Amino acid sequence: MSDKAPLITRDILAIERTRLANERTFLAYFRTSVVFLSAGFAILELAALEEIRPLGWFLLALSPVILTVGAGRLVYVRRHIKEFYKV
Repeated sequence: MSDKAPLITRDILAIERTRLANERTFLAYFRTSVVFLSAGFAILELAALEEIRPLGWFLLALSPVILTVGAGRLVYVRRHIKEFYKV
């Protein structure tokens, strides 16, 4: 006899919504990372923005950090869902 009762349709759909929300959150991290990367390059390349050049370097350095955090959260939540619900 199993320790847990089988999941009903409502629970299965809730798990699927959670998975989709997790992917959507990762895409938001990815989009933010791309925007920071492109803004950093734009600041560094435009001569008119010479006085805020350190901001461009900061944005370039921050972009991979944001992407790494997003990927880490994606994997963490995905494993947690898989482990907890065995789906």
